[in-house]
Amino acid sequence: MGPPSRPSRRSGTSILPILLVLGALILVAVSVGSWLQYTERQANDTIRTVGSRTADRVDVEATVQSVDAAARELVLRIRVTPQGTLGEAGGTAPVADLSLQASGASLGDVTFKAHERLAPRDVQVALTGGSISDYPFDSYDADIEVWATLGGEQVPVRLLFSNNATLFAVSTTSPSSAQEAAVALRLSRSGSLLVFAVFMMVVMWALAASVLLGAWYLTIRGEGLVWPALAWMAATLFALAAFRNTAPGSPPIGCVLDWFAFLWAETVIALCLITVAVTSVRRSLRASPY
Repeated sequence: MGPPSRPSRRSGTSILPILLVLGALILVAVSVGSWLQYTERQANDTIRTVGSRTADRVDVEATVQSVDAAARELVLRIRVTPQGTLGEAGGTAPVADLSLQASGASLGDVTFKAHERLAPRDVQVALTGGSISDYPFDSYDADIEVWATLGGEQVPVRLLFSNNATLFAVSTTSPSSAQEAAVALRLSRSGSLLVFAVFMMVVMWALAASVLLGAWYLTIRGEGLVWPALAWMAATLFALAAFRNTAPGSPPIGCVLDWFAFLWAETVIALCLITVAVTSVRRSLRASPY
């Protein structure tokens, strides 16, 4: 008899198409992610300008610093710059006492002394509409209207609005009057947060399905107590709770994320674990001679 024939080595050529497909998928994923990140950054860097454009005016830069959906308020950082004859030292100080009033949704007005350097101030603005229980699909409204008095007389105002809250996307609408420094805000979860929250729900259901398939296999085969499998199910049960707590924005228990995925996935995994344990113990007792 001759020497046994050796199998031809084709692993190098057969794996090449798979690597090319994986490389193409990675390239597409990175390209889509880069585009989404760029568009979201451009939206956050956009400055909306409303109000008066006269030479003698007060410029108010309002930037959203953070949004507390549970407390239903946002923090707005105000930077004030008097222009033209209303300011001195390059607009760093007002020529008279400056008072900045905001709409009724604001929790306080801002005042500045004459000839003193203007420093940024933070004010809270109440949110209306929406509910955090709709997380991650919740959205809120807020109205910001600003007017100013210098030396007791009302002066023109220009409002420059921007968003610096990474977990929220902000869309604005302005009044028909070009002289009115007011914007209506619509706040919703950012695209990156929404994608991550949906991904979390998909992962939760995938883990629950994998545990369900494992439990079905163990009960059908009747292999008794398989401790590694029970440990895996128990670890998944507790790991899923820790995974849920990583959701950005700290959503409360009972939100859409929970009712769409987390609570049901935990229920499925817990029932599977109990079923496998009870079934395995009963079969082990029946098989035991004692």
